[in-house]
Amino acid sequence: MSSMLAAPWWVAQLATGAKSFRDNPLIGSPRLNALGLHRARVQLAHRLAWLRRARLAAGLSPADRAAFDRDGFVIVPDFLPPAIFAGLRDAVLAQRFATREMRQGNTITRRIAISPAFLRKIPEAQSLLRDPRFRALCRYVGSFRSEPLHYIQTILTDSDVPDPDPQTRLHADTFHPTLKTWFFLNDVEDADGPFSYVPGSHRLTPARLAWEHARSLDAHASSDFLSARGSLRVEPDELPGLGLPAAQRFPVPANTLVVADTCGFHARVAATRPSRRLELWSFSRRNPFVPWTGADLLSIPGIAERRIDMMWRLRDRFQNWAGQPWQPSGNKLALDD
Repeated sequence: MSSMLAAPWWVAQLATGAKSFRDNPLIGSPRLNALGLHRARVQLAHRLAWLRRARLAAGLSPADRAAFDRDGFVIVPDFLPPAIFAGLRDAVLAQRFATREMRQGNTITRRIAISPAFLRKIPEAQSLLRDPRFRALCRYVGSFRSEPLHYIQTILTDSDVPDPDPQTRLHADTFHPTLKTWFFLNDVEDADGPFSYVPGSHRLTPARLAWEHARSLDAHASSDFLSARGSLRVEPDELPGLGLPAAQRFPVPANTLVVADTCGFHARVAATRPSRRLELWSFSRRNPFVPWTGADLLSIPGIAERRIDMMWRLRDRFQNWAGQPWQPSGNKLALDD
């Protein structure tokens, strides 16, 4: 009876960005995927993303567009003028904020919502969030004229703990193009666990599509929980067979911006010393099957900057049903232990 009641919901999810092979028996069906269900969803999502990007290239420099189209990411050192960057960094470091945290293995991710209350305390953040180049990159890479979710994020890693962070395995976040950005507020050296990305892995080549199809046949039963939930892991020795190079690491100085399509293979490099990585982190993921670029009600000013708090409160209230990995962790400085 419960399956019968849930069936319409499972069917409806096929027309959304739902990705879990484990939680939706249609998305995870070996029989349907052998017939091409996952392959068709991947192909349509990528085709629509590139059509939307073609309409969002205005305002993007030819160099940025070429770099992204080739590699799947854009890296911009010295993004803000030095004095403006120093003002933003110092303001973030000086104040306490309500924080949420999630632990994965030996790593804690701490997030501070960039909300109206945050922007009243730290108006310097608008120097990045309203920057025309930043906004053009977010729209093109994300393939939507939408306002991303923005956070101050701290990655705290204790390399002496043997439990590994699952985000250090190369993976794609989901089956369709999606946006993440990292604006680093402190220097990230190779020992600190920098971001890494496989150049060109955002493109849906015949080899990548065949890999997606093969993985869809048994992903529902994968021993790797995150792969079963639709964030497929890939081993480094699989990359040559996909026509891809090894992952490129990005140890970078502060004031560097990285914008990437995290449908491409990427990972957080395992830190080799206790480290704190501080960044203004942004994320956007919309329904990949809509052909239009705008009409996002959640991006309306007055709503956009309140979405994170609303989302956290809803998940707090319904965590028995929806889950809530982000637990309140008190008022803290961004770099507190």
